[in-house]
Amino acid sequence: MNDPKEQLRRERQAEITTEAGSRELLEARYGKVWSTGELTEDFEVIGFAAPLVVVRRKADRVKGSLEFQAHPRFYFNFVEDQPR
Repeated sequence: MNDPKEQLRRERQAEITTEAGSRELLEARYGKVWSTGELTEDFEVIGFAAPLVVVRRKADRVKGSLEFQAHPRFYFNFVEDQPR
């Protein structure tokens, strides 16, 4: 099966890998940034397909997604799921 979203996901993963940044740079671009420890404090991880991780925010049970980079490992760009 040919999923057009798969190609977009792979392209975004390549961008993030190529442009991996410091926490400060990511915060300037995307706002709040989480380390792995901070992520597990604030979110329940539901699933992932690099560079995305599907999460549920513990504070209010809101489901959404974050992007992440591998080195150094930071999570950023939280987007709430939108009802269909």
